[in-house]
Amino acid sequence: MTEPVPPKVLELCADERPKLVWTNERGGTTYRAGARFIKWSPHTTGLDLDAERVRLQWAARYHNVPRVLDWGANDAAQWLITAALPGTSAVMEPWLSQPLLAARAIGRGLRILHETLPIAECPFEWSPEKRTGYRVPASELGTPPIDRLVVCHGDPCSPNTLMGADANPIGHVDLGSLGVADRWADLAVASVNLDYNYGPGWEQEFFRAYDIEPDPERIAYYRFLWDNEDRIGQ
Repeated sequence: MTEPVPPKVLELCADERPKLVWTNERGGTTYRAGARFIKWSPHTTGLDLDAERVRLQWAARYHNVPRVLDWGANDAAQWLITAALPGTSAVMEPWLSQPLLAARAIGRGLRILHETLPIAECPFEWSPEKRTGYRVPASELGTPPIDRLVVCHGDPCSPNTLMGADANPIGHVDLGSLGVADRWADLAVASVNLDYNYGPGWEQEFFRAYDIEPDPERIAYYRFLWDNEDRIGQ
C-alpha cells in the first residue's frame, strides 16, 4: 500500500503533482515535482538533510551535483529541495539492462569525483573514527593503513551515479555522508553494490574503469564497516 504524500510535501510542490521516485530503508522518501526533487526525512529516520545541504553546496563548486533550492524542518521532518540534473540513474533503463556500461560508468565517475574534489578545502570527514564515534587511533579499530585520502562520496551505491546518453558518468546525487577518507571506503561499497543491482560478475569492470587493482584487505574491512558501523558505535 502506497503511503500518502505528506501534506507539507504537497504544499512545497505548489501546482505540480509529486511523483514518488525513491523510498530509502529508513523510511525517507524522495518525490519529483517538475524539474525539482523533494527529499522528505521524518526525524525518526535519523538522517540529517541539513548535513546533506551543506555538503551539496560545497561540492557544487567543483563537481556536478544537485543545486540546492530550499531546506526546512518542522516537528515531523526535514525536507530538502534540489534542482533536477540531466542524465539517468545507473539503475534505470537503459543502463539496468546494460550492466557492463553501467559498471564502467560507476567506476569512471567515482574516479572523477575523487580526483576533482579538493581534500585541502573539504571541511567534512568520513573516517572510520568519525563514522563509529570512536576517537581512538585507527589501528585500534583494526583499520588498514591509508592507501590514499580523497573526498569520498559516502554513499557510492549504483543509483547515485548519473549517466548521460553516451553512457559516460555526468554527476552524482545523495551526498549526505561526503567527507575525507581512504578511497577504499568508497571503492569497497561501490563494487559490492553492483551485485545487488546487476547480478554478480561486474566488479572487475568497475575496478578496471577506476584504474586500480582490487585490494582484498581494504575491501573486506570497509565492507564490514559499511554493514556494521551503527553497531560498532554503540
